[in-house]
Amino acid sequence: MDQKSVDNLKEALQFSPENIPLRLHLANTLLAMEQLDEAQSEFEEVAKQTAGESGRDGLAKVFFAKKQYSKSIVVLEELIDHESADIELLVIYTKALLRDHSTDQAIDTYQRILMLSPNFSDEELDGQLRNNASSEEIFDEDELLESPFFQNADISFDQVGGMDEVKKEIEMKIIHPLKHPDLYKAYGKKTGGGILLYGPPGCGKTFLAKATAGQVNSRFMSVGLNDILDMWIGKSEQNLHSVFEVARDHNPCVLFFDEIDALGASRSDMRQSSGRHLINQFLQELDGIDGDNDGVLILGATNTPWHLDTAFRRPGRFDRIIFVPPPDESAREAILKLKLEGKPMETIDFAQVAKKMKDYSGADIEAVIDITIEEKLASSFEDGIPKPIGTKDLLNACKKHKPTTQEWFTTAKNFALYANDSGLYDDILTYMKIKK
Repeated sequence: MDQKSVDNLKEALQFSPENIPLRLHLANTLLAMEQLDEAQSEFEEVAKQTAGESGRDGLAKVFFAKKQYSKSIVVLEELIDHESADIELLVIYTKALLRDHSTDQAIDTYQRILMLSPNFSDEELDGQLRNNASSEEIFDEDELLESPFFQNADISFDQVGGMDEVKKEIEMKIIHPLKHPDLYKAYGKKTGGGILLYGPPGCGKTFLAKATAGQVNSRFMSVGLNDILDMWIGKSEQNLHSVFEVARDHNPCVLFFDEIDALGASRSDMRQSSGRHLINQFLQELDGIDGDNDGVLILGATNTPWHLDTAFRRPGRFDRIIFVPPPDESAREAILKLKLEGKPMETIDFAQVAKKMKDYSGADIEAVIDITIEEKLASSFEDGIPKPIGTKDLLNACKKHKPTTQEWFTTAKNFALYANDSGLYDDILTYMKIKK
């Protein structure tokens, strides 16, 4: 519509000043043409003539267009009740709240919009209020206590084959402080702290963490990325805080973060501010800013420590970093015996098989056993009699499944050789028998 049409509407109103539909038409036309002051006057007149029954939604839109977000919010709050299904007004209300820095209210309103219209999408609201995860609820203490990642550890170091050096370091950092609290108190040291376990995938980092909890008879909380991330901005940080609060309330507690690099990736690599906020929240929780971490034993596991933000390695956070290599020969032999227990077997030379499995992870060993079993099943189908597994069967399966850790060591070697000024990855070079 052009200015001439607006003038015609104004002229018509002079002959019929109480014609509400005509005045609303004029007001909306003025709003569309961004003649905001005049539009506001017309909407106010409509509201006056109808005792507030009409015109207020237009006023809210005018205030929003004028960037008077607080005024727009006040008007919209009077219009929007819990039963309102006016998506347009709810969207304006959400955007006004967001621009007025009332993020929590904006999230609540946007969730209401999505309940009314599940397929609704808005580029601005999606970009500022949503992450790319699926969870929608903040944890409370009861939910955490009943959740699968809060459990009593039922294993100890006795069930962990080999890894003597790793277990020794964990004992010094975590187990001894809990068993001798008075000694540590005398030196002003707290019982608790953080250890970062790193190494190739499938080598028992999670199993070792749970065994640590069992060793000190404490609760065990295993937390992954999907347990924390939430689709709504700010809720991931609250989830993380809730996890730490429950651990603090139920100490001694081993709080284990698997694939911690996904939660604590380098802030310089983060494109979205939400990711940086989550890392900052994580660092605050590690520092115990919002609560005392005494008695909370924090273990993190990662396959790629070089992607972890360096701030996590400062004293008082993950200040002890331990390399968890593939299981050694004795550990491989123990894994083989455990996984084959109860299955049809000949007398197996476990030492010979374990020797052939250098660099095999625990997961690789399971894969070799699976290959062996599948071949035995195929031959057993002929007469229906289970065929026993022998040494030769396992050795043949080893030829078909190479250790998956080799690719990891190729990458790790480059970091150990060329990005290792602090000596952080010297254990990798020692394991690979490489002199720097």
